[in-house]
Amino acid sequence: MKIFNCESCGHPVFFENVQCLNCGSALAFLPDQLTMAALRPTGPDAGGAMVWERLAAPEGAPLRYRMCVNHDIHHACNFGVDIDDPCPLCLSCRQTRLLPDLSFAENRQRWYLIEVAKRRLFYTLARLGLASTGTDSAAQEGPVYEFLADLPGGPKVMTGHNQGLITLNIAEADDDERARRRVQLHEPYRTLLGHLRHESGHFYWDRLIREQNRIDSFRAVFGDESLDYGEALKRHYAADHSANAWQSNYVSAYATAHPWEDWAETWAHYLHMVDLLETAAAYHTSVEVPGAVPLPREGVSNPFDSPETDFQHLVQQWVPVTLMLNSLNRSLGQNDAYPFALSQGALGKLRYVHDVIHDSVTQRFVDDPDDMSKPAEPVAA
Repeated sequence: MKIFNCESCGHPVFFENVQCLNCGSALAFLPDQLTMAALRPTGPDAGGAMVWERLAAPEGAPLRYRMCVNHDIHHACNFGVDIDDPCPLCLSCRQTRLLPDLSFAENRQRWYLIEVAKRRLFYTLARLGLASTGTDSAAQEGPVYEFLADLPGGPKVMTGHNQGLITLNIAEADDDERARRRVQLHEPYRTLLGHLRHESGHFYWDRLIREQNRIDSFRAVFGDESLDYGEALKRHYAADHSANAWQSNYVSAYATAHPWEDWAETWAHYLHMVDLLETAAAYHTSVEVPGAVPLPREGVSNPFDSPETDFQHLVQQWVPVTLMLNSLNRSLGQNDAYPFALSQGALGKLRYVHDVIHDSVTQRFVDDPDDMSKPAEPVAA
């Protein structure tokens, strides 16, 4: 995630900010522009919603926005909505089809945390050209979401993906519950954003592999996905993974369960990679690891700056940045932020994900040259 600057005073601001702490300007993230904007109120529209005007829009960029209705009612969103968009929800919130019962205060906080993670996922997918930032079509290209709670006497809510629907058990928003499940499942890492990135991998497997006839190339890298999925999961949870034999070919132990899970885990790690490197680039990070090849003097480069970014170049930057990140965490008495070591086998799968994303986006532009100026159309719940 890049670091933004207040359009009013130039002070650094962050993706979740709703106000500049330096000058007090109201802030909103504008998904159609993928930027943070400083706004001033200009009065209500015909429906009573406040209209906001951007303080410093580039020439030709939209000037007027409403705030997402989830900002106005619940203070749970900081995305803006183009004034001409009839939907009261922002591009991210309209993906959410079912909410937990918000009459419970703890559910409001869980929902807020989940939506923060989902907006970060939206940003990365949009930067990769996989999610739309346009509002001129109701065509659905991305997943929809349901955030559900376990009910007494009812079945357990299982986090997962099914035909374009991502379901998340809202208990995952509780740090203590998420830590308990992480320990119970012998996982080194478990976060809300990681969950959503993983489940989005299942969605994009359908779109980029199955629907674009890449099954043969997928099987050559990940194996035969037609193997019985339920039986594969049973074998996985019954097996002992403590010997770490999986590390030579997989990004995680869970990736060994089935080729679909291998893809989803690898996909999530690729999103980790490009997002973290964009953050490092935003801080002009330069890392020199003793005994290793140093990064170029200009530091980490933004992986989104060029659509032709070489995968090997990403890896050369990724390794020293994650070493530094983990070392900083240990200095504060914290666990490693990135508790993984990527083998050549795992890197080969990450390269495949990289190539599929870039080939798919490039092909879409070839098929529709007008699409060069805008990402894919938005998700509508």
